[in-house]
Amino acid sequence: MAFPTAVNSQITDAVTQANVQVLGVAPAQALGMLEVALSQSLALAAANAVSQQQNANILMNAVSARAVAKLLGAEK
Repeated sequence: MAFPTAVNSQITDAVTQANVQVLGVAPAQALGMLEVALSQSLALAAANAVSQQQNANILMNAVSARAVAKLLGAEK
């Protein structure tokens, strides 16, 4: 050891190993969080697309009903 210390070497080894473990797990954990964020974003995009399609379908039905009513002379 370079510097004499009152701390037991087993304690310093345990702390060092804990720090190494945290640093070793950090990239995998960051990648996992990235995948979660990406999957949530894609799910939200799909839900928005479905909602937009439903709204467009409602509008198309309303326009079709109005056009048919004009063709049949129900509206002037």
